[in-house]
Amino acid sequence: MSEKKRLILNLFEMNTPSHITHGLWRLDGNQRERFNDIDYWIELAQLLEGGGFDGIFLADVVGTYDTFRGGPETALREGMQIPSNDPLLLVPAMAAVTKRLGFGVTFSTTYEPPFAFARRMSTLDHLTKGRIGWNIVTSYLPNAAKNFGLDNEVPHDQRYAIADEYLHVLYKLWEGSWDDDAVLRDRERGVYTDPSKVRYIDHVGEHFRVKGPHLAEPSLQRTPVLFQATGSPAGIAFAGRHAEVVFTGGRSVADFQKNALAMREGAIAQGREGSDIKFIVQAGIVVGRTEEEAADKWRRYREHTSLEGILAHMSLPIDLPAFPRDTPLREVPGAERFAASEDDTVGSALDRIVAGREDRFFVAGTPKVVADEIELWLDEAGIDGINLRQYHSFDTARDFADLVVPELRRRGRLRDEDEAPQTLRERLFDRGARLPENHIGTRYRGGAHFDEPVPTLALV
Repeated sequence: MSEKKRLILNLFEMNTPSHITHGLWRLDGNQRERFNDIDYWIELAQLLEGGGFDGIFLADVVGTYDTFRGGPETALREGMQIPSNDPLLLVPAMAAVTKRLGFGVTFSTTYEPPFAFARRMSTLDHLTKGRIGWNIVTSYLPNAAKNFGLDNEVPHDQRYAIADEYLHVLYKLWEGSWDDDAVLRDRERGVYTDPSKVRYIDHVGEHFRVKGPHLAEPSLQRTPVLFQATGSPAGIAFAGRHAEVVFTGGRSVADFQKNALAMREGAIAQGREGSDIKFIVQAGIVVGRTEEEAADKWRRYREHTSLEGILAHMSLPIDLPAFPRDTPLREVPGAERFAASEDDTVGSALDRIVAGREDRFFVAGTPKVVADEIELWLDEAGIDGINLRQYHSFDTARDFADLVVPELRRRGRLRDEDEAPQTLRERLFDRGARLPENHIGTRYRGGAHFDEPVPTLALV
């Protein structure tokens, strides 16, 4: 009998009052307003590690949502990802009070150059003892582009072309600039580093010129675990080359499976194994000791959900709530794409938008019901893990830790509590701390291929 697949269990978070559970910061006992307080993150990290979580996945954006109603007012009123703070700065505080918890942090390749970012991530890998991962994004908000001196967004596929070169610069710095035995720490001779084992990278490409050398000595992982959030054709091609863990989804389980298959095929085309990529999905889970308790929690969450927050997050260009609910969608300019039928109305479209957030990878019920559903996701849908949507801070994480984790452990679906600390890559893949040899990032080890052009990646 084959060993059961173990769930990768992350909490999905962001350094902001309202991340993806719009309006729920108002719930009694919710501590979202403490997001500026370092103690919030320390307490959360301790809860997650003690509760059997593998990691915390920190989202980020570098602009505000200002498309809905032509400005940022709705996002500001809702606390919807504004105000927000830098996710990378949270990690050392959380790492200092944990030993096993991993950290996935979001950073964009589009607007800030790679050299300084390479040092920040190496620093975090040192400080966490190898528990850091990077969620690679290319940024999509129009406001983000304007914050970095551009008139408009960089076109989608061009962002991925930039990102591909960005990754090669980082690989040269992380994997090739320093040899493993470069650091001697020889007190008698007064030699900290052997200069012959550190090298410039001398990268000259279409988008970046980076001399090097890397400023940080090799860390436990060298390259952080490479997460990616995507579902587009260009993103799928990019993931096949670079990603180790992909945060993806789709409108249905079938969509998820189609995306996952395309990325596995992309990995194989790059000389990797299809199993070299693991897949996590955003999951909504509401658990109670009884069905009635779970139903009551879910009712309260729905009652506090903000429609306007959702629409602002969607960057909806049409103010649908400005129309009476019984208005036919065909009478609303530009609303045709939301119609399910010729006679569909504004009200039914808005109801679908709210309900659609929980139409896949969602379950509410007792620990047994929840665990049964998660096992279906693992075995039939084919996921490897979840980013748990946090409806209430800290009740969502605490409920899962207290009620669901013991049940999943009994079923062999989660790690044991007493497993020794590992790097994040070792924990996720049960193999070494470094990139596997078949990953493109390893081509630069020992300074190899520094003088060659970046291999072309077909994005469609």
